[in-house]
Amino acid sequence: MKLLQQEKLGSYTLKNKMIMAAMTRSRASVDGIVGDITVEYYKQRASAGLILTEGINISKDAYGSPLTPGLFTQEHIDAWKKVTKAVHEKGGLIFAQLWHTGRVGHSVDRGGELPVAPSSIAIEGMQHFTSQGLKDFEVPRALTIEEIQQTIEDYKQAALNAIEAGFDGVELHAANGYLPNQFLADSSNKRTDEYGGSVENKSKFIIDVMNVLIDAIGGDKVGIKISPLHPYASIFFNDPIETYTYLIGELNKMDFAYLELMKRSPMFPLLPTYPDGDEIEIFGKLSKNVLVANTGYTRDSAEEELEKGIAKFISFGSTFLANPDLPRRFELNVDLNQPDKATMFGGSEQGYIDYPFLQE
Repeated sequence: MKLLQQEKLGSYTLKNKMIMAAMTRSRASVDGIVGDITVEYYKQRASAGLILTEGINISKDAYGSPLTPGLFTQEHIDAWKKVTKAVHEKGGLIFAQLWHTGRVGHSVDRGGELPVAPSSIAIEGMQHFTSQGLKDFEVPRALTIEEIQQTIEDYKQAALNAIEAGFDGVELHAANGYLPNQFLADSSNKRTDEYGGSVENKSKFIIDVMNVLIDAIGGDKVGIKISPLHPYASIFFNDPIETYTYLIGELNKMDFAYLELMKRSPMFPLLPTYPDGDEIEIFGKLSKNVLVANTGYTRDSAEEELEKGIAKFISFGSTFLANPDLPRRFELNVDLNQPDKATMFGGSEQGYIDYPFLQE
């Protein structure tokens, strides 16, 4: 199987082409500190070619959801050191996904402070999970230029903190409606300064962040995740092909480890003006960087994707959540554990570190 073959990624040689995708699990403390069960959770899944952590908040201002981890204090760094050490001892590799939620948040979990965003436009048609239950999204506060520059610096510092914590690299979360995606999208960015207006200006935030990450820790330790057609959190593009053709073209000028391309979740309808086709074919072919294909892959469909030759790796989300030994199960072509949706977000050991391994 191609999935189980070794492959080079940046300066690393991965033991297989199966990447554990980033998945929010909401098991950190209220201060964003991960504990022993998180150490165990990632250690159990070290047979992945590469683990991408859940989104990790890069600063206090990045927070959007309760019980999600941080990477901006020494206590955060020291807690993550236990995770990376455990993964490395099991022969695994692990990247930290750098996360700023932007307007996907609520003041009840931000010390009373409104979420921030490129523009003061609220998410419509959905509610946010908070520590006080589901709530309507608030109108966020628009970032100033000075605050944008500070946020870019926060990404840089988070990457340096990640290396101090023992991570093998970082991934910029520029998908799924979070802050970088908000800067890029027509529906969430109505700015008239250097970070808004044209496609070039709307792409500037992502480009600026990628440049500082590469400069800070080296491109071989940096990846980025994008989601061109996924409309989560009221994200809409007038012309997604124009926007992402430009963005990927600019990324092609940089030297970094990989581009992870998240396909639209089947849970969301295809928007009327969007192209109806395979995102890997449409957008993946544009990338000169190593491509990681993401969303909804099975053992067989992943193998078929690799056979096409566009993507070099496949990332798996909930299947890795429920099957800590997923590469072994794919090798033997046996039944998989099914994820318990009720325990995906929040809780303790149940639905987190108690999924069974195959018996030897």
